[in-house]
Amino acid sequence: MIVDCAIYRDGRRTDGPDDFSDAVDEARSAGGFVWIGLYEPTEEEFDLVTEEFRLHPLAVEDALKAHQRPKLEVYDDSLFVVLKPVVYEPDSDAVSSGELMLFLGDSFVVVVRHGEGSPLKAVRQRLEHEPELLGKGPTSVLYAIADATVDHYLDVAVELQNDLEELEAEVFSPDGGGSRHTASRIYTFKRQVLEFRRATGPLAPPLARLSGAFGAGVPFVNEKARPFFRDVNDHLTRVNESVEGLDRLISDILAAHLAQTGVRQNDDMRKISAWAAMAAVPTMIAGVYGMNFEHMPELRHAWGYPAVIVLMAVLEVLLFRQFKRRGWL
Repeated sequence: MIVDCAIYRDGRRTDGPDDFSDAVDEARSAGGFVWIGLYEPTEEEFDLVTEEFRLHPLAVEDALKAHQRPKLEVYDDSLFVVLKPVVYEPDSDAVSSGELMLFLGDSFVVVVRHGEGSPLKAVRQRLEHEPELLGKGPTSVLYAIADATVDHYLDVAVELQNDLEELEAEVFSPDGGGSRHTASRIYTFKRQVLEFRRATGPLAPPLARLSGAFGAGVPFVNEKARPFFRDVNDHLTRVNESVEGLDRLISDILAAHLAQTGVRQNDDMRKISAWAAMAAVPTMIAGVYGMNFEHMPELRHAWGYPAVIVLMAVLEVLLFRQFKRRGWL
């Protein structure tokens, strides 16, 4: 589905014609570029774009099937960039990711979006209010989309940090995170961090190339835009450091929770053992006197029964004090 199609000359928008070929010819003749946005297009819909812009079939296949890692690939007639915008859902405390595929040429930008995350309407409106930046051509679109995607990573990282602090407080609460669902929440959070890392980690090399970290320039990207991409790369570095910290901390929290669970189980076993020992003493004495032998101590004495009861009580008190002093009860 075509979301938007427009021609930009000197940073100003002009609605493009219905025919792609007319839009491209018009943009080239005016020294501008055409920006086309598509949302989950079908193969038939994308064939028109592929034919007009001479997109590489491998890149087209990736754009249609989605499920790609963030990457940057250079072809003869275009540059292909994959970004994975991330969305945080506060109701379910879950992280989900979409996909953005960008095709950049000398006079066109084609953006293919998959998933519900990161609608680009706000990015387009922002650029249209900055004609000086938009006048730099297709590179400005790539920069603006990458910048918006990475800036949203920072927001998601803050939300995850808040959730982790709540989880940490629960684990280290006085009851030691005794809820049976605590371990499940920790594992679920770890999966959210992993999903986040899949979007942010692989994006570092492409942004490094765009920022000129490897020396050589990238085709179809204005070299004057390198400082802008360096800024985006710096933000991404902060995000990746935050994700690494979250991952390490959640692993430590999980280890602490398992250790606390083991300690509580040991405490429970000590208490059970102590009560079992206290129950075994009177049971043993009663068992001896219940064997119906004739010659037994105190069997014929009037105070024999009370004496045995007192003996049981004294032994129980002594055992209780001993276990209490050792912290078993």
